[in-house]
Amino acid sequence: MNRPLRILGIETSCDETAASVVLREPDGRGEILGDVVLSQLEEHSLYGGVVPEIAARAHVEALDTLIAEALDRAQMSLSEVDAIAATSGPGLIGGLIVGLMTGKAMARAAGKPLYAINHLEGHALTARLTHGLSFPYLMLLVSGGHTQLVLVRGTGDYERWGTTIDDALGEAFDKTAKLLGLPYPGGPAVERAARTGNPARFTFPRPLVGEARLDFSFSGLKTAVRQAAQSIAPVADQDIADICASFQEAVSRTLKDRIGRGLQRFRETYPDVGKPSLVVAGGVAANQALRATLDSLCERNGFAFVAPPLHLCTDNAAMIAWAGAERVAAGLPADDLSVSPRARWPLDGNAQTLLGFGKRGAKA
Repeated sequence: MNRPLRILGIETSCDETAASVVLREPDGRGEILGDVVLSQLEEHSLYGGVVPEIAARAHVEALDTLIAEALDRAQMSLSEVDAIAATSGPGLIGGLIVGLMTGKAMARAAGKPLYAINHLEGHALTARLTHGLSFPYLMLLVSGGHTQLVLVRGTGDYERWGTTIDDALGEAFDKTAKLLGLPYPGGPAVERAARTGNPARFTFPRPLVGEARLDFSFSGLKTAVRQAAQSIAPVADQDIADICASFQEAVSRTLKDRIGRGLQRFRETYPDVGKPSLVVAGGVAANQALRATLDSLCERNGFAFVAPPLHLCTDNAAMIAWAGAERVAAGLPADDLSVSPRARWPLDGNAQTLLGFGKRGAKA
């Protein structure tokens, strides 16, 4: 593209309602012009997790106002944007319907092209917005629903090298927190408790460590945490801190092995890349202990460790708008207004299914 692109993004895949306007220059540089995120944490915390119906209703109530605010912050009208990008999957189907239908209506009314964006592609491309990365690079996506190691070769060109065979890492954090009586969301609660704990008190399993495959498994680790808590019940505050610290240590050791093998594979696949990059994305990427582990691992292996700002690691619309801009710049076609939301939508459509296959397709 030989002109700047201004894209409106809409994100409603889970429990954040978000809208954003992003600028992409012809040379690939990006800028967030207006960005608004409304968290639904208060609505869901009472239930210890996301309630899909509550999430969908909250999106309906807030989305129009957030889009208007994002455009206002960008000092633009809808007629001035070049395209509309809306998350089309994977995620909670009710929320996806709200965001995608809104995007369709606006695209039709304003005569703008619509890009139905894979939420995971938004995470995969965010580092190009924030750090100007060149292809190829490796991405670790760690969130409540996904734990994947993905080779990012280009816009729309991804190869999944590893995925979880059971629970996602964020799910393991949330379930550990719930088991120990810590508040939702579990990830930040476990991290806080771990700061005053002894990581050597409990020896928890390091799933799949030592195996050549690059997949992940956290179900057994979660079970070991439950057994440890039951063995010393009733647990005191220090017991909780020690369990959290030991759990986090096991996760760090697991990621060190899994990702270390991935870095080695990348070197073998792309020997001519001078200093390659590992990008970490997703809500769990906010965990400072895990970031430190990955940063140290990259330094020892000659990789750059790239972690977008925390507010762009969790769900947001800037990454959706940017993914739309990248697709426009790459010459990829816009989507027809008949496009449907997809609760399941693998980033790498050729990857072997490990988490099941339903009527709506393979899990991500």
